[in-house]
Amino acid sequence: MPDTAFDPQACAAVLTMARQGRTPRPLDLPAALRPRDAAEAYAVQDVVVRERGAIAGWKVGAASPQALPARAALTRDSVFVAPASSAVRLPVAGFAVVGVEAELVYELGADLPPRATPYSAAEVLAAMVSVRAAIEVCDTRFAAWAQQGEWSRLADQACHGALIVGSGQEDVAAVQPLSQGCSLSVNGSVAVQHAAWGNPAGDPLRLLVWLANEGARSLGGLRAGQWVTTGSCTGTVMVAPGTLVVADFPGLGHAELQLG
Repeated sequence: MPDTAFDPQACAAVLTMARQGRTPRPLDLPAALRPRDAAEAYAVQDVVVRERGAIAGWKVGAASPQALPARAALTRDSVFVAPASSAVRLPVAGFAVVGVEAELVYELGADLPPRATPYSAAEVLAAMVSVRAAIEVCDTRFAAWAQQGEWSRLADQACHGALIVGSGQEDVAAVQPLSQGCSLSVNGSVAVQHAAWGNPAGDPLRLLVWLANEGARSLGGLRAGQWVTTGSCTGTVMVAPGTLVVADFPGLGHAELQLG
């Protein structure tokens, strides 16, 4: 549990006011309000999310197949499901930066509430009803990109800006992520391309299981209808307003984003 001397409410208020444009974006959180570990960062993030609105999804990732995953809850105002074969149009006037990443996102068809007995990988996979191509838009509530400590960034919803959910398939068990190719195109030119899985976390099922058993616990677990995006397959590509971004996962689906 976070140290009782740490005030997640006060820390969350700094991030919320910066997002709303009520105060200037800080370079980092004030030293006295800066999270010192993951538990304090999640305590702040949970306050930010509860004040922001209903949870529509999650992002989860890890630096390697052995690394402890990290998560952020995503609220309804930042998750967009594309109409069939259409691009999502996203105004970015209030964004500090616009970074884009190609990702795979899983759709929950059943609740996975917190429980004493851990969920098995088979149970978690069975709760998923589709796998889709997605684009995560990265942003920050700070004044500069990636100039803060990892716990400050985790408190700030892990640099989340928006999630664009594209097309995919419903046969979740048939998807083989580790052999899945992907590409990210910007204004018609391929910016990043991988013939096979480009996500440093490895198998996304490990991330989904961790999220179900540990990561989502403090916010009530996973719920049917939510989306879980499983980390970047392309790294972060910085783009400008007016850009058309396409994430393509051959044989699975694609997502398109027109930035306003």
